[in-house]
Amino acid sequence: MTAADRTAIADLVTTFFATFVSGPDSAARFDQIHRALLPQALIIRAGTEPATYDVESFLAPRRTLLSSGELTDFREWEVSGRTDVFGDIAQHSCRYAKAGTLNGAPFTGEGTKIFQFLRTPAGWRISAVSWSDDT
Repeated sequence: MTAADRTAIADLVTTFFATFVSGPDSAARFDQIHRALLPQALIIRAGTEPATYDVESFLAPRRTLLSSGELTDFREWEVSGRTDVFGDIAQHSCRYAKAGTLNGAPFTGEGTKIFQFLRTPAGWRISAVSWSDDT
């Protein structure tokens, strides 16, 4: 893995987490995530009832929630992680934390996210994200 690969993948992970922050600039952050994801990317929530999303079915309700005022002071961030690159594919697994206020009630949480990436002619892009919140 080159330093450029590591930087490009780290930037994509940062962009993903930065998208899901409540506040006035949320629309601009959602524009950035579209450039980070392949149009065909899959997003999967693990659990007893796993949920699979395409890009728009994942982003649309989160865009609404983050801009509606229902969810305030929200952010997610990476706590620790590891990236492995194998030619034109890569994976980043990480622990993350989140905090915010939903309908006036503060909350925190943690979980695990696994990102998969493909090198494209336009550079590295996120091809899939899976996550599991701790219960």
